[in-house]
Amino acid sequence: MTERATHFRTCNLCEAMCGLAIETEGQQIISIRGDQDDVFSRGHLCPKGPALAQLHADPDRLRRPLQRTRSGWRELEWSDALDAAAEGIHRVQREHGRDALAVYLGNPAVHNHAVVLYGPPFLRALKTRHRYSATSVDQLPQMLVAHLMFGHQLLLPIPDLDRAQYMLIVGANPLVSNGSIMSAPDVRRRLRGIQLRGGKLVVVDPRRTQTAKLADDHLFVRPGTDALLLLALLQVITSEGREQPGRLAAFVDGADRVRRAVEGFTPARVAALTGVDADRIRALARELVTHRGVTYGRVGASTQRFGALTHWVINLLNVFTGALDRVGGSMFTRPAVDPIAMPKGLGVGPGAFGRWRSRVRGLPEFGGELPVASFAEDVIAGHEGRQGAGEPLAPIRGLLTLAGNPVLSTPAGTALGEALERLEFVVSVDMYMNETTRHADLILPPTSPLERSHYDLVFHLLAVRNTAKWSPPLFEPPPDARHDWQILHGLWTRLDRLRGRTSVLARGQHQLLERLGPDGLIDLALRAGPHGRLLPAALRPLLGERAGGLSLEALAARPHGVDLGPLEPCLPDRLPGKRGRIELAPALLVEDLGRLERSFPRGAAANRLPSEAEPRFTLIGRRLLRSNNSWMHNVPKLMAGTPACTLLMHPDDAGRLALRPGDQVRVRSRVGAVEVPLELSDDMMPGVVSLPHGYGHKREGTRLQVANQHAGVSINDLTDPAEVDELSGVAALSGVQVEVRLATA
Repeated sequence: MTERATHFRTCNLCEAMCGLAIETEGQQIISIRGDQDDVFSRGHLCPKGPALAQLHADPDRLRRPLQRTRSGWRELEWSDALDAAAEGIHRVQREHGRDALAVYLGNPAVHNHAVVLYGPPFLRALKTRHRYSATSVDQLPQMLVAHLMFGHQLLLPIPDLDRAQYMLIVGANPLVSNGSIMSAPDVRRRLRGIQLRGGKLVVVDPRRTQTAKLADDHLFVRPGTDALLLLALLQVITSEGREQPGRLAAFVDGADRVRRAVEGFTPARVAALTGVDADRIRALARELVTHRGVTYGRVGASTQRFGALTHWVINLLNVFTGALDRVGGSMFTRPAVDPIAMPKGLGVGPGAFGRWRSRVRGLPEFGGELPVASFAEDVIAGHEGRQGAGEPLAPIRGLLTLAGNPVLSTPAGTALGEALERLEFVVSVDMYMNETTRHADLILPPTSPLERSHYDLVFHLLAVRNTAKWSPPLFEPPPDARHDWQILHGLWTRLDRLRGRTSVLARGQHQLLERLGPDGLIDLALRAGPHGRLLPAALRPLLGERAGGLSLEALAARPHGVDLGPLEPCLPDRLPGKRGRIELAPALLVEDLGRLERSFPRGAAANRLPSEAEPRFTLIGRRLLRSNNSWMHNVPKLMAGTPACTLLMHPDDAGRLALRPGDQVRVRSRVGAVEVPLELSDDMMPGVVSLPHGYGHKREGTRLQVANQHAGVSINDLTDPAEVDELSGVAALSGVQVEVRLATA
């Protein structure tokens, strides 16, 4: 009789890092529940965690390499598949140049420590400048601002949620995201903790989100005007002499330049543009100082025409109110494995900006990647032989995707899908035949998340508390399966041979990486990290003295994780190199205020409300708790219930257009149109409508039975690729102008 066993792991489906207790009987999962003893999540679990069982057993999940032929798809042996993939990549680059191969990385890659470790050196070995990722439809402005202000793209200040007394949340819905770039399981309990301590929550958002409903105060703001509102808050603080930078004053530069730059952004000037009353702006600014508040913003603050300015002013507010590097404010983490401090080649560099530009529009590179808003046009330009305003990059002739679905996740997705059919070679490392990978010549499917070990290399860096946890594989992978890192390493070694890079040094590098594997690298990093040498004395009896503290062996003995304590002030030591100072007024950001001024000139009027004669709205996205971009839509447990892909509209707007709940409406932007059911909600700001992200399935050639039954529409068929934050290049997903009418038969 097969024995039952309970395994403790970390959920890898979002940033919260919730602990799982998984009960199995042989190869069958009996139950998945929250781990009550997990040092970080304490038993909390959202609906996505239990869905891992259906994801693992999904009959649509690919388990063998597939090659597209004239007669259909056929399975390959792994050695043949890797040979064919490497030969295809090599052929494209040999015949058309290194930049002729484009690479796209999807969001799931950052939830896999093996990909985080083995992906960057492999991508650098490809030497292509046509690199894209989900970063530029997400947090790119935050990373650019961190690079410019703090000297490193990953020095992202994290709210000290468990000790905060007052929190201003801008364009974020942490009750649904579980705390994005603020990893925090059981966000509801943590936010309620602020209120129970006598504190206050204030949310600024064009929609009364789940987080806004929990908050003490909610301010509707017109999409795309967050920077104006935040600048007005800062203007009140500086003009009224309410600054309280505290110890930060000793190592910041540019404070006077900031004060001069914000002088003109008064509450009276921005009130009509933002939709927030001038007196409320003044009161909010004063509260933020007197209540020692911390300001936090996320995707809604990023993916707009002034995303970089918005995140810059969020950081400035935290500096001028003294919240940065303060207990209860916003601080930098000290993770057990620090990607910032890892050796060159494995870690993450400080970032660079504008070293080259996209082929057609000349959008700037950041951190080695081009903005994905230019992806479709750059692929299409390669077919047409066009050269644009950018650097003379070779036309794109081939593509490698890794855990990504840009046809649904990026602007101009439908046009991109059509263009992919004309590329000479496409290879995808992915578990599914989805809307993007259906265009591939080869699909290389990695193991299930439960067949590999897990360590959150990225999200420990972004967590509201310092913890560490490693999980062994739950199941042994089949003999004919390959992990992501083995696929990447196999491609890398084959490409080196095809290129003639067979020196002793090159062979030695590959042999070492293959022998260590991702867990061996994590072990070395743990032993060398700050908690490996400087483990608190109170924890030494629990972990032993081996290697002076943390190691993979030590974490394996603690399946519920290790608590390394709360965030603590660490400036200026945490700043990289010899810099030791914060630049408050980077020239690029100060100069971008001119673009903001030109977009909202003095005396400009607020937008008129839609009418039947002119049914124009501003479109924003929304995230769903039971969804995770596009790739979790094939899990029955998460797709159950009423259809989630609806257009949200305020009842007054619907009345003006004679629309009713459930009507099929046609939503049209400059670049496309979709038809979707209408849902009315007074949670929407009048004049604003909302669609969820990640839908648009039921396209020919996919193998997604469940997703196709809940197809919905893709918001990115409406997203205008021409609309970007001109400074950072991030796609302006929030604030698209659309027309809404009743769909005709």
